Amino acid sequence: MTAHLNEYNEKRNFERTMEPEGKKENSEEGLKFVIQHHMARRDHYDLRLEWNGVLLSWAVPKGPSYDTRDKRLAVHVEDHPLEYRNFEGTIPKGEYGGGVVMLWDEGLWEPYGNVEENLREGMLKFVLKGRRLKGKWALVRLKAKEGDTKDNWLFLKEKDEYIKTDDGISQYTTSVRTGRSMLEIETGQDEKFTRNPFTTADVQLAKLVKTVPEGEDWLYEMKYDGYRIVAFVEGNSVRLMTRNSNDYTKRFNDITSSLIDWAAGRAMVLDGEAVITDESGKTDFQALQNYLKNRKAKSLTYIVFDLLALDGVDLRGLSLIERKEMLESLMKNAPENLYYSRYVRGNGKESFAAVCEASMEGIVGKKADSVYSGTRNGDWIKLKCDKRQEFVIGGYTLTDKKAYGVSSLLLGVYECEELVYAGRAGTGISESDMKVLEEKFMNLKIDDTPFKLAPKARKDEMLTWLKPELVAEIKFAEWTEENLLRHASFKGLRSDKNPKDIKREKADEDTQLQFQSPVTEVEKTVEADSNSLMVEGIKITNPDKIIFEDTEITKADVVRYYQLVSERMLPFVRQRILSIVRCPKGVSHTCFYKKHPGPGSKGIITIPISTGSGETEDYFYIENQSGLISEVQMGTLEFHTWGSRVDELEKPDVMVFDLDPDEGMELSRVRQGVEDIRSILTELSLNSYLKTSGGKGYHVVVPLKPSVNWDVFHDFARGVAEVMEKKWPERYTSNVRKSKRTGKIFIDWIRNGRGATSIAPYSLRARKGGRVSMPIAWHELDTVEPDGISMVDALKRISEDDPWKDFYQNDQMLK
Repeated sequence: MTAHLNEYNEKRNFERTMEPEGKKENSEEGLKFVIQHHMARRDHYDLRLEWNGVLLSWAVPKGPSYDTRDKRLAVHVEDHPLEYRNFEGTIPKGEYGGGVVMLWDEGLWEPYGNVEENLREGMLKFVLKGRRLKGKWALVRLKAKEGDTKDNWLFLKEKDEYIKTDDGISQYTTSVRTGRSMLEIETGQDEKFTRNPFTTADVQLAKLVKTVPEGEDWLYEMKYDGYRIVAFVEGNSVRLMTRNSNDYTKRFNDITSSLIDWAAGRAMVLDGEAVITDESGKTDFQALQNYLKNRKAKSLTYIVFDLLALDGVDLRGLSLIERKEMLESLMKNAPENLYYSRYVRGNGKESFAAVCEASMEGIVGKKADSVYSGTRNGDWIKLKCDKRQEFVIGGYTLTDKKAYGVSSLLLGVYECEELVYAGRAGTGISESDMKVLEEKFMNLKIDDTPFKLAPKARKDEMLTWLKPELVAEIKFAEWTEENLLRHASFKGLRSDKNPKDIKREKADEDTQLQFQSPVTEVEKTVEADSNSLMVEGIKITNPDKIIFEDTEITKADVVRYYQLVSERMLPFVRQRILSIVRCPKGVSHTCFYKKHPGPGSKGIITIPISTGSGETEDYFYIENQSGLISEVQMGTLEFHTWGSRVDELEKPDVMVFDLDPDEGMELSRVRQGVEDIRSILTELSLNSYLKTSGGKGYHVVVPLKPSVNWDVFHDFARGVAEVMEKKWPERYTSNVRKSKRTGKIFIDWIRNGRGATSIAPYSLRARKGGRVSMPIAWHELDTVEPDGISMVDALKRISEDDPWKDFYQNDQMLK
């Protein structure tokens, strides 16, 4: 109980009244106001304004009036708790204020000048942004008469565009929250508003294509450059939700208010884009960014292009053309900041040419007869005039020419839960952007790169790594052959996108719309010259090219290594989906990650696989030594595999635990971790095998009979990591965040999910020294370091006994 609310609390018996007990607090965003119609001993309205953690309160006997000639008496009463703004119901007779209370209006208020000073002087002016009361209002204190203990004020409407010649409130006889009348509240009836048939919705997504489909079966609309918003409207409430489930209701308050006024109590779910438009009508993403910073722009518009539900009926099963017709009719009298997205039927090529000539972003094509499935299934397509998409910020650079700030952003996209470097953006960052970025980066700095393969620093620049939690919209000229952005320019941050959803967009070549890899590269062999050799029927070009400069290992050396280890290696990689790392110019130059096939190579087999979003993408695998050598000829150094074979794709058979130690941890502690996880697995009656990672940790590998699905498999692996975390909390963590690893070993169980990969036994690592992820015997744990086996060492070892010779003889089942 606080001093501000002493009088309020003392007047009430909270064992009898349902009114909230007074506690001082602050609302999250904006100053709230509420007007409650209170039918007590005398019928009146209560005006309550949030200030300093409470509701300043005035009793207004006749209620507010939009007529500037009306001077309504307002008696200043005790402060009420902030949560009182949600109270609607009956106060028992005999209690203070006994009677019926209705939430008559609510919204935000903005005071003019210094509130404390204005209250003392008896002149408080403000703007109300409510459902029923809008515009400029004032409270003016009356001079107290002798012997009068009441603090009397006048509640007045000031001149603006909202004034009326009558009080303008008589038609409002129901609650803004529940739609109930006073009698219905008193008798305890349920709220009157129709509910939407669903409270969340996956949005329909468009595939990027290069060619426009022919025919009248497609509807074409403008592609808008803003925030995708699904609006859930019910009664007098609205939720504005982004694609990644962020609530923008308060940020886009003007849209919220307009939707409530326009809907007039009807329930509906709308799909559209919140945008800022310039004078020519072009959507301006940078202007939207500025609006989110200061919220002073006046041209915020919600462009609505689909109707998903109306009056409690789910419309997603209707055809698009039916939904569009209903939406167009519904929006005929909508406010100016709610705009119906019009379409053209057919004429896609002409529409695309027109919008590009007008410097617009592009067009979206939609099948006229398509239902709203909430997927990216090809029913919606997009064509862009410029190349632009979202990227995850994984770090930034600062050159020695600048004392502070950001020189360029280091960008990436996700591949199988790993962040793959995609290039840098050094232009388009204004001074105001710089301040925002520096503030955002402050708490995101980390010691290690978040990228699978870290970019190298250029001369005279410093790299700073960041947690991959920010998404930037980037405009660029093209992708290079190394899968890096050319001429990338920063356009703004995207708080409406989940970083984990950011993948490379690649346009389909034809109208069949077969979705391509987010991260692929243009297939090119290393340029051939007269110096070449043949290995297993594969022509090896540039065999003398230096791949590892520090040890002077050539391309021919790498090819011969994989040729010699293929007999040991193939049982672990053949008929398994591959993700590979290529370094066509050597490890000291740009390397890139690849999981989708390009033009056919000898021994490479393509296989279509359904993704988690319901799409189908092409992956690849190899069967034999020819496939292995073909990949190496293309510059492949690292081979990463799925945990299942292609003939039992949904039933994994190899579980991998990667022990990832915190920086600077003693090797003895890492080795202890290996022993500890082995003991846990032994208790579960599971035989495990050990290999080096070629990096800073060890891998513990468990062969299993393919008998359970990926969810069970994944959950079991996580359970093992959590057991270790609980048993030795000071040693281990199962949390993927690096901030949780201080002084601990991260037991990486995430590699055991569908689509995730781990480095294959005998694979080289694309790092200095030509190290190998090598199977070793358990008794070698204390003598072999995680990066202790070079390519030369590995070749010596394959002439000795195989420590994993009985690996596939284990017929283990998950308990």
